[in-house]
Parts: sequence; C-alpha cells; structure tokens
Amino acid sequence: MWKKVIKSYDYSLIAAFFLLCLFGLMMIYSASSVTAVQRYEVASDYFYNKQKIHVIIASLFFIGAAIFPYKAYKNSKFLLIIVAGIAGLLGMLMFFGTISNNARSWIRLGGASLQPSEFAKLVIIIYMSAIYAKKQKYINSFNKGVTPPVILLVLLCMLIAAEPDFGTAFIIFLIGCTIIVSSGMKFKSMWKLVVLGMMIALILSPLILFKKDQIFTEEKLSRITGYLDPFEHEKGDGYHLVNSYLAIGSGGVTGTGLGQSVQKLGYLPEPHTDFIMAVIAEELGVLGVVIVIGGLSFIVLKGVYTSIKCSDPFGAMLSVGISSMIAIQSSINLGGVVGLLPITGVTLPFISYGGTSLILLAISLGILVNISMFVKYEKLYKK
Repeated sequence: MWKKVIKSYDYSLIAAFFLLCLFGLMMIYSASSVTAVQRYEVASDYFYNKQKIHVIIASLFFIGAAIFPYKAYKNSKFLLIIVAGIAGLLGMLMFFGTISNNARSWIRLGGASLQPSEFAKLVIIIYMSAIYAKKQKYINSFNKGVTPPVILLVLLCMLIAAEPDFGTAFIIFLIGCTIIVSSGMKFKSMWKLVVLGMMIALILSPLILFKKDQIFTEEKLSRITGYLDPFEHEKGDGYHLVNSYLAIGSGGVTGTGLGQSVQKLGYLPEPHTDFIMAVIAEELGVLGVVIVIGGLSFIVLKGVYTSIKCSDPFGAMLSVGISSMIAIQSSINLGGVVGLLPITGVTLPFISYGGTSLILLAISLGILVNISMFVKYEKLYKK
C-alpha cells in the first residue's frame, strides 16, 4: 500500500515548493545584505540565516501536512479547536500585541514572533470548506447552509481590520468569497449574501465615519496618494513606488547581475520583504521574473486542477481556497510593486522574508499535495 501511496504523490508540486523556497533564500541574501548592516546594524547575512531556519522549519511542516490525511481536518472537534485557537490569538493581540508598521499584529515572546492573522487565512479555508462540505444537502438554505460560515468570516475580518491590518483582512475576505463561489451554492443564494453585506456596510457606515481619523490614518492615505501619482510625491508618499520602478527599469531583459542591485542600497526601504520582486527584476531581469511568476502560477493551476478532479467536496474546496490564497496574495504584492495596486505590505509567497508567512504557506501547500495524492491514488488504484 505504501508503495502505491508514494507513487501517487505529485513530485512536480513538491519540487516547486522547495525550488521557490531556495530561490527566495538566495534573493533574500542578496536583497538584505546592505539593509542589514546600514539600517539594522547587524551582520550582512543576518536575515539570510534567520530565513534559512524558517525554511527548515517550514519544510518539516510541509512534509508533515503532505503525509497527514486531509480528511481528518473535517472533524468537528478539530474545527472547534482551530477556530477557538485563532480567536484566542487574535484576542491576545489586544493585550500583548506588538505594534509594527502602525498595526498591532504581532505577538513576540522572547526572540520568537508570531502573526496570528496569517494563520487565520488557513483556518477560514479549512472551516468554510468543512462546513459547506457537510451542508451540501441544504447548501442553498440561507439559515442552515449559507450563513454560519459567513458569520465567522465577517468576525475574523473585523478582528483583523481592527489591528488595523486591512490588507490581510481583505485577503481573507476574498478567500472566503472564492470558497463560497465553489461551494455549489446557487447564484440566488450568493446574491442574497451580497445584499446582506451591503446592508451590514450601511449599518456600520456611521461607526466608520465616527472613527474615520483612526481608520483612515495619515499613513494609509499616503499609500493612496503615492499610488495615484508617485512621481508627484517621489520624495514622500511615492518614494517606495518610484524606486521600485527604477529597479525594474534598470534590470531590463537580462538584469544587472546577481548581487548588483543599486536600489537595494538604501533606496528601497524593504528590499527583502514587500519589494523583493523589484530586486529580482533588477538583478535577474526577465528570467528572474519568469521563475517566480511561473513557479507561483504552476502551484495555483495545479491546485485548480486538483479541485476539478477531486470527487470529495471538502477536498475540492480546500484546493480552491489554498490556490486562491496564493494567487490573491501574489497578485496584491506584484500589483503594489508595479503600481497597479496601492502598497499594502503584503509579502510575496515563498519568496519574501518572513517565518510565520512561510510556515503557513508550507502547511497549506502540504495539504494541497496530500489532496492531490488522494485524487491520483483513487484514480489509479480504486477503479
């Protein structure tokens, strides 16, 4: 049996994970070496060494998730534990959260840091997929089938937006929407949700106006002005985006060469996190861009293909949710780097520096690999 299981794994998907992580590790070393010394006053390989540990830990989680049967996640007790756990972590932010980039979104214990909102993405994917899979018989019943998962989705988004972290809240909301669309729900039921959402927004509008100074802070508004006309504000709000343009334009087709970026020398404030794609484009040109976008697209398309082939509604929705998470996060990051979207601080999956994000993505992709294995196993050996 184990030989059949091993043969059923999609090794191209496994290879894509490790290759993207290793490529990201290489680019983090290149992008962060100067910033580490000049801005943070640490060794040039500081972020590289930390990310190396992150990659090792994430790889262990990836292997564990790829082996563990995904159907066990549908267990009611497990769902209760993860929902209660993420709600507790988000609640802890109010008392123990550390402010970073004007958002209370980190819990720091000793030398370790945890961003609970990252894990909320996977929690909402598992929870909504499990509940809608169990409620297939009455998926279009508004009270029994449609509403319960949406309530949790809205509450989580509100908790994360209150940090305030609107970028992550928006990503989670979009992920939830993709699961709703793929749940088998009829258009009429989805339209009722849209109307309900508009009514809730209307009810909350006075509160938003009352708290507008806290919600629409000067920094958040500066991201909009910098996005709309970066060159008009090139020494202020548009500084990040202008230097991203310069990095991408300098790279051209062939790039300036690995390690030869000029914009990472203090011009791009976050060259190893939010704007790592700009450094990749500058140093490696079109080839570097194709490697990253090609690898991410391959994972997303594999996830969509797996969802189509999966006969289990839970596995199909899990695949859609994981694929959409990677696609949405990648699109928001890349859109910010090239000026198609406002800069939100969202990192590039598998490439940018960050432990919490990488571990979350590793677990998610491991689950996708496990679903893919079950789909192939049933196709080959259960005819």
